[in-house]
Amino acid sequence: MSSLERLIPVLVYRDIAVAHDFLVQAFGFKAGGVERDADGKAVHAEVRVGGTPVWLHRVTTEHQLGSPETVDMAGAGLVVYVSDVDTHFANARAAGARIQYEPTDQLYGQREYEARDLEGHRWWFATPLSTSTPS
Repeated sequence: MSSLERLIPVLVYRDIAVAHDFLVQAFGFKAGGVERDADGKAVHAEVRVGGTPVWLHRVTTEHQLGSPETVDMAGAGLVVYVSDVDTHFANARAAGARIQYEPTDQLYGQREYEARDLEGHRWWFATPLSTSTPS
């Protein structure tokens, strides 16, 4: 069996350029750029979380991909560990993230909050309560 090399999450957005800028401003991700077609329409973008890229894909019936905003429901979400969850929360809230719940100490060893981005993708941001990071 071949070895697994890395994982790249792909999230689908109706407006890739706006999503890219929101993720950078509200959640502090690093900008990876927005690719446009010959007509200037955004067709792909990337943000980075630490060393991990997150690809932003366009809504397309050809690939049967849609944004959670079309059904106001998300089938998945991403957890991102940050050094200070309370500061991160304050920045995300000020930038317009839809907060699902504020930072809370969890029984499973982390302090976390949940937010949704502009199109409804679910994000949890967390800081471990102890020196060990949950797996």
